Amino acid sequence: MNDIRRTLLWVVFSMSLVLLWDGWNRHNGEPSLFGPQPTATNAAPGATDATGAASVPSNAVPPATAVAAQGAAAAAPPAAPAAAPRAELVTITTDVFAFTFDSNGGDPVKVELLKEVDQNDPSRKVVLFDRSPHRVYLAQTGLIGAPGTAPLPTHLTPMQWVPGPREMAAGSDSLQVRFESADVGGARLVKTYTFKRGSYVVDVKLEVENVSAQPITPQLYFQLVRDGNAPEGESSFYFTFTGPAVYDSVDKFKKIDFKDIEKRAPGAKPDHATSGDTGWVAMVQHYFASAWLLPEHTKREFFTRKVDTNLYAVGMLVPLGTIDAGASKTFDSTLFVGPQEENKLSALAPGLELVKDYGWFTILAKPLFWLLTQLHAVLGNWGWAIVALVVLLKIAFYPLNAKAYASMAKMKAINPRVMALRERLKDKPQEMQQEMMRIYREEKVNPLGGCLPIFVQMPFFIALYWVLLSSVEMRNAPWILWIHDLSARDPYFILPLLMTASSLLQTWLNPTPPDPVQAKMMWIMPLVFSAMFFVFPAGLVLYWLTNNILSIAQQYMINKRLGVLGK
Repeated sequence: MNDIRRTLLWVVFSMSLVLLWDGWNRHNGEPSLFGPQPTATNAAPGATDATGAASVPSNAVPPATAVAAQGAAAAAPPAAPAAAPRAELVTITTDVFAFTFDSNGGDPVKVELLKEVDQNDPSRKVVLFDRSPHRVYLAQTGLIGAPGTAPLPTHLTPMQWVPGPREMAAGSDSLQVRFESADVGGARLVKTYTFKRGSYVVDVKLEVENVSAQPITPQLYFQLVRDGNAPEGESSFYFTFTGPAVYDSVDKFKKIDFKDIEKRAPGAKPDHATSGDTGWVAMVQHYFASAWLLPEHTKREFFTRKVDTNLYAVGMLVPLGTIDAGASKTFDSTLFVGPQEENKLSALAPGLELVKDYGWFTILAKPLFWLLTQLHAVLGNWGWAIVALVVLLKIAFYPLNAKAYASMAKMKAINPRVMALRERLKDKPQEMQQEMMRIYREEKVNPLGGCLPIFVQMPFFIALYWVLLSSVEMRNAPWILWIHDLSARDPYFILPLLMTASSLLQTWLNPTPPDPVQAKMMWIMPLVFSAMFFVFPAGLVLYWLTNNILSIAQQYMINKRLGVLGK
């Protein structure tokens, strides 16, 4: 039994050191031990894959070098068209958005979330879509013609902004923005964006008019394009997913790593759905997401692809059918750009709330988040809601914990006898093991009796960890006194210091392992784990600290009742 305990302790301790070293490497720009960044290759925009993305024109996404600065000329890739006319940038302001459009294509090239403060620079707002020297993140729409026909309007086609209000007026609940293209390949494309007060949802209506003398059979494309860099200020000590996601009614939610797109062989089938009549595509990062949502029962093709060096796209193709000469067709879609507020996302589209990534513990995390929101509705403070939720979990698991702590208390009581036995029979290991097992039987003690109850409840506490890590509601949410943001680290490290102290106190209350090496490790491990909490968000530290305090109280009472306190 002691050998098993010693092995488990060494494994946990060694993995902790490896994870800390790996986190430190990534923090300093070194490659991760577990997931080194793939070597970037120079692939021309328009590289094809098995999803049908080859239908997207080669200029459907500009290379990173072509967006070095707004309105600036840049080198185009081979076979790219001539530089487009100088763009007009049109910024539309609502109560939640500052939405900047480029008249070349009539698509957004910068989106500021006016109610979300940038945690790295409190003087700025969160910028999601961007086209700048350090970030490429765009939403794009356009048309693709039938093979062998003239090109149709794409998101690079010069368009005319129809003058109108640039700011949502007081008392108004909506604002429309309209862009119109000229005749390109016998078709005109009109994009109308409708903003609604208090909403991160934008209605996007696309009107295709056939101004030629022949029928046309165009397809619409909807895509999100992003570089593969982690969001600015992302912590190196805990992982959150950044990248594309695809949802359909069969395969459900599927995340796609940038590195998987990078290493996909030309013509290889992607590891996600490629067609359906329901579903959506999204680009996900910590706390925020963007998504293209289409009407249900609309035929669509899904694609992910590498566009250029460190530039990737996820999107959908929608056939519009035949549009006769002089006729037109309208298609309604929805663009979401905003925070991952779970309840609002679930109301927008089936499965959209899954962009809030709980990992393997979704089945437990979702009800825990629901309970957390109910507690917040009563208490009015996310910090106190966290404390209350941990209290409720401790109450629910009280019987299991009581058995575990009682077992540990008994171990603590017989510890002097075990230590004396080890000293007396240290040269006779086999006899020592037999005598120790005899003592355990006589005292009715299971050396591992304190482990099973902890393992049973651990998934719930890990799920709660992911709830707190993933919930945008914690951003800029205060608790008390010096804690002004539960999603940022404690500025004075008071909570991590208390966490360290509580971990050491808990170690003192536990039985001392007979093995001197194990005994030292029992004191070192809390210090190693506590070091990570100095860079964790305050909400996570509060959660672990509350759990520790309640565990200490319960363990203290049991030890005192059994008369083993201080032994």
